Amino acid sequence: MAKSPGLLRHGCLSPEGILREIQINLLECKVCFEMFSTQQRERRPQNLSCGHVLCLECITALSHPLLRKLECPFCRQLCSVDSTSHCQVLSDLQELLLSQSPTSAAAPPRWARGGHVLTAGLTCAGLTCAALHLHTTFGGWGTLINPTGIAALGSSGTIVVVHDGEKRMVVFNLQGRKLHSFGRQGKGPGEICYAVDVAVSPSGYVVVTDAGDGAMKVFTSRGNHVMTIGDSFQLPWGVDMDSCGHILVSDVQAGTLSQVKVDYSRGVIVEHRTVISELQSPKAVAYCAATGNTAVMEHPTEDAHPTDKHQYRRLKVFSKDFNLLYQTDSFSLTLQSTVRLNMSGVAFDGDGDLIVTDSDQGMIYSLGKLQNGPVLTPLVGDQLIRPVGLVLLNNLLIALDGGDHTVKIYSAKSDSGPTK
Repeated sequence: MAKSPGLLRHGCLSPEGILREIQINLLECKVCFEMFSTQQRERRPQNLSCGHVLCLECITALSHPLLRKLECPFCRQLCSVDSTSHCQVLSDLQELLLSQSPTSAAAPPRWARGGHVLTAGLTCAGLTCAALHLHTTFGGWGTLINPTGIAALGSSGTIVVVHDGEKRMVVFNLQGRKLHSFGRQGKGPGEICYAVDVAVSPSGYVVVTDAGDGAMKVFTSRGNHVMTIGDSFQLPWGVDMDSCGHILVSDVQAGTLSQVKVDYSRGVIVEHRTVISELQSPKAVAYCAATGNTAVMEHPTEDAHPTDKHQYRRLKVFSKDFNLLYQTDSFSLTLQSTVRLNMSGVAFDGDGDLIVTDSDQGMIYSLGKLQNGPVLTPLVGDQLIRPVGLVLLNNLLIALDGGDHTVKIYSAKSDSGPTK
């Protein structure tokens, strides 16, 4: 049986904490988020040939009805339905917990699991409480497949996620209801080959970087294709919008950050210029509406930093005129905190503080304002597996988790009714 991501990852826990970790990380199907059960046939834990465990219902739903095979949603190995077997050890563990502590063995409601959330001073607009609580989780394998980017559609309470599904773009409301999807897989007009990141203009146009097609694709919020911006990119990756609706996009192979001004109504490029060059594998990009600054996450190659090639990340912040203001890197932050960081995503809160995701530790940190020196403060912890994207909307912190293919919404208040 494969070890569940994040199990007992943050050190010493009380017996109650250990029990809660077991319930969440071992006794729950990580596709449908339902508890395993020997009493319900469809909820029985089943071993796949790769070692991962799903409930019988999810195995049936994910498998081809004729070939009787499925792709493991975690390791992508092709598994045969006929080779699955009952995971007796989890059934025994569940029965043991029920017999020893019948009142605590029931799974806590998903929103209550925010008890693991670490405290911090998040100061995005309106979020001044010291603790963030998991409020809503939605998506899951099938609804989202290996998601990589997320953006808010204005302040309307809807978000758009890019993933590896048949239609690359999915729009949700904040309750997790899927509103519509668009951007069919392919290289034709209005199609997306391999979506990486997404941004939304102030007027509601959706821009996605298509690494498979070496271009950016622009759509209306309803999914109508407006234009394709290509030719001048080698491998476009991270994308964000400034307050004027100008596109900021990184190019991993070219080592550049470009600013593209577009007349969306006519579907034409007004200006396309390289504003920063000689970057080392730039990926994530974030624009700060409060200051006009832009942050870029570099992934230096082995030659550039051979001693720590797997973890080394460099975060640079530029002024509105694209002059370098300050920078930090994962090595410096590790020395400060003793936590081995693997920074991936980056965002600004409403006060201009930097927020980064750590895809290895399953954490989200605030770095404060780098001009005063980075102050590493954990915001959200145990509920994340592999955060790959981040957006702040209406006093909410919304994380895209590539580990279990979900969107997770955190808030400073825990008294509102959660959804699943």
